[in-house]
Amino acid sequence: MKKLIFTAVIATMISVSAFADGGKKTSTTTGEENVSYAVLTQFQSDFENVSNTVWTVTSRSQKVNFTKNKVNYTAYYDANGEYWGLAQEIAATTVTKEVKNVLAKDYAGYDVKSVTRFEANDSEEPVVYFISLKNDKETILLTISPVDGQVTNIDRA
Repeated sequence: MKKLIFTAVIATMISVSAFADGGKKTSTTTGEENVSYAVLTQFQSDFENVSNTVWTVTSRSQKVNFTKNKVNYTAYYDANGEYWGLAQEIAATTVTKEVKNVLAKDYAGYDVKSVTRFEANDSEEPVVYFISLKNDKETILLTISPVDGQVTNIDRA
């Protein structure tokens, strides 16, 4: 049950990021002043030698966008400082064959807008893809396993 709630929260956070404001940042501050000490300390311990940190804090979570080795990431923490996982936008061409097969078969009329690889701090489902798809009628966000291509969640916008 914890896994289902966790995945739903992360999917919602990524969904909001994917659908809102075309991905544009509206703030030029890092937001670090709003981050709890526990999360900030944990992040600094988890990720060294990073740059371009920008924090977003809500009542339920704290996330940080950052760059490491010229690659952009987003790390997610809950309000108590527990690390949830790490997201990275990847090219659609790099998804597994199983995922490509599901997209070709079940979502042939959609264009891939973005693919986010999420590595959870959870041993049950360590990696999932969040794939934003669009056609003439709708935009959807799939949560899909890279191992077997199983779709575990669909959010519609």
